[in-house]
Amino acid sequence: MSTFTLPNSEPEIPIHLTPDLSEEQLLSFPAFNTWISTLRHSLSTQKSPSHAFHSAPYRLRRIDVQSVDFFGGKRLGFVKLQADLSNDNGEKLPGSVFLRGGSVGMMLILQPDDVPEGTEDEKQVILTVQPRIPAGSLALAELPAGMLDNSGTFAGGAAKEIAEETGLEIPASDLINMTELAIPASSLDSEEHLQQAMYPSPGGCDEFIPLFLWQKRVPRGQLKKWQGKLTGLREHGEKITLMLCPLDQVWKHGGRDAKVLAGWALYQGLKQQGKI
Repeated sequence: MSTFTLPNSEPEIPIHLTPDLSEEQLLSFPAFNTWISTLRHSLSTQKSPSHAFHSAPYRLRRIDVQSVDFFGGKRLGFVKLQADLSNDNGEKLPGSVFLRGGSVGMMLILQPDDVPEGTEDEKQVILTVQPRIPAGSLALAELPAGMLDNSGTFAGGAAKEIAEETGLEIPASDLINMTELAIPASSLDSEEHLQQAMYPSPGGCDEFIPLFLWQKRVPRGQLKKWQGKLTGLREHGEKITLMLCPLDQVWKHGGRDAKVLAGWALYQGLKQQGKI
């Protein structure tokens, strides 16, 4: 086990690594860099007299990496670590963290082109049904989604995942970032600089998911072709079936998926405010 000091830390913050992880690998891991940068800025906001922790501010004292997973035996994919955060009174904050980085989720809405325009009639949402072993499921219905690989924009990543999971080739410029429309960006130093995205499990995981919207009117016969279509990258072990779900029922049929519930809520809220 090796130890190094977090760059630009004062007082110095030691990071203890597992034998199979190097300093270079951790410091080049996008998920770690995003997390540590966000956390450091959030800790700096305690300087404000109006902050709840101003009188006894917390600081990061050490990081212990507990385990790592590599994708394909080479690329760092997941990191489990313990962050020691406490104040001078000896009070601690929970610091068990599973780092996996950002993902993208897509709400794809189709409507038969023989339905009057400007209505919500007969709108269908494309859901993917696939095995999700961490949930103990072989057939979980959810919005199409995928991990970001740090190549390009969020919209570009979303378009790539749509193609992989549904077979639809959609230009990134046709996607609407619903989370960006709903959540204002933080620019003041006194505010936390979180992602313009939803955090499905912030009590233990850094994952953030911007949710995109795409709507299209299609021939009624095309809708039937998509129902039950098999998609996904077989070389990545993906076994995905497409399911069309009525928009007004998606909160029930996809209710186990946080992306579905968040996407549906964002769609309804933005629709009410006239932003989409």
